[in-house]
Amino acid sequence: MKYAIIIPDGCADEPQPLLGGKTPLQAAHLPAMDQVARQGWVGQANHVPAHLPAGSDVATLSLLGYDPQAYFTGRAPLEAAAQGIQLGRDDWAIRCNLVTIEAQVMRDFTADHISTPEAQQLLATCQEAWAESPWEFRAGVSYRNLLLFRGDRAARAGQAAPFSSDTRTTPPHDLTDQAVVDAYPRGPGSDLLNDIMHRTVELFAEHPVNALRRQAGRLPATNVWLWGLGRQPSLPPFAERYGKQGTMITAVDLLRGLATLLGWRRLEVPGATGYTDTDYAAKGRYAVEALATTDLVCVHVEATDEASHEGDVQAKVHALEQIDQHIVRPVHAALARYGQYRLLVSPDHPTPLRTKTHSHGPVPFALCGTGIQPAGGGSYDESSAAASGRGFPAGWQLMSFFLT
Repeated sequence: MKYAIIIPDGCADEPQPLLGGKTPLQAAHLPAMDQVARQGWVGQANHVPAHLPAGSDVATLSLLGYDPQAYFTGRAPLEAAAQGIQLGRDDWAIRCNLVTIEAQVMRDFTADHISTPEAQQLLATCQEAWAESPWEFRAGVSYRNLLLFRGDRAARAGQAAPFSSDTRTTPPHDLTDQAVVDAYPRGPGSDLLNDIMHRTVELFAEHPVNALRRQAGRLPATNVWLWGLGRQPSLPPFAERYGKQGTMITAVDLLRGLATLLGWRRLEVPGATGYTDTDYAAKGRYAVEALATTDLVCVHVEATDEASHEGDVQAKVHALEQIDQHIVRPVHAALARYGQYRLLVSPDHPTPLRTKTHSHGPVPFALCGTGIQPAGGGSYDESSAAASGRGFPAGWQLMSFFLT
């Protein structure tokens, strides 16, 4: 049996006035996703427990079959795993965004999609400023970077790890066009995080990277924004838990890290960007090829989520149509050639265009393949899923059903 999961990140949404009262899923032309719904059935799954943050870290952990209430320790440790970073028992990983804040308003949580080489230069400056300290800055991709607190170095200096599960931070993508004055870190160790964030304002103000960006008409990276901290999680390998070998295709470190911790193979696709300009067709081709050598292929696409963060209705519809044409359609056709198969299409969480941020609540999924009897689902969208009466209030339990 062959399996495939397609994740259009954050695609679940609300009715949009610009789309005549339809959601992006309803407005987009999605013949391949609708075919999955017709050949199988649609339903709802809730991947984010109410007391946990509504992010892809919690939601994707659930979508891949792990109870986030038992296994979630924070977002940054998952991204550290993607970079092959080893975390000791007393180490903490912290997400380190490069952002643009003007007049205490989050102008852009991506610093105008700053390039990776630019980010590397800015973080090198940070590391120089915090040399001989427990802090370790690690460049990632574009605005997505990490800050590590090394507990062994702190211990040698007579310090203890200052953080705990009560340390509270706010994702910068939750603050788009909003005031940040009440969103700075709170709780144990927050004074250290706030100090770093404030000191980088001065470090970056006249930095050569920002000087060149201003000359080019781009927004500067005004400072770092720290959030999503946590310690190394302990996840049972997917092959032991579910008896299947998995392969992950994504352009996002969070998903790369989850794949690493689950024992999955990671495929890097040329042209995959984690943004709306990603090469959808290349992702589809790589997924089709991967089916020959793995039990389960998971294709994650960030573009729909990014469009929501930008409040761009048409970009979200376009991204959905590209996913449908270049990923769902060829992957479904390839699966059918194996005879025994199952296909699941599902986002991890809703990301409403209205709020430009992630939210709690159920998401629609479509499922078809061997042993799944058609149940009259005519289309893949939020309304059809809600009307079906089928659902997984504990979303992580969907995986066991999918692999049955």
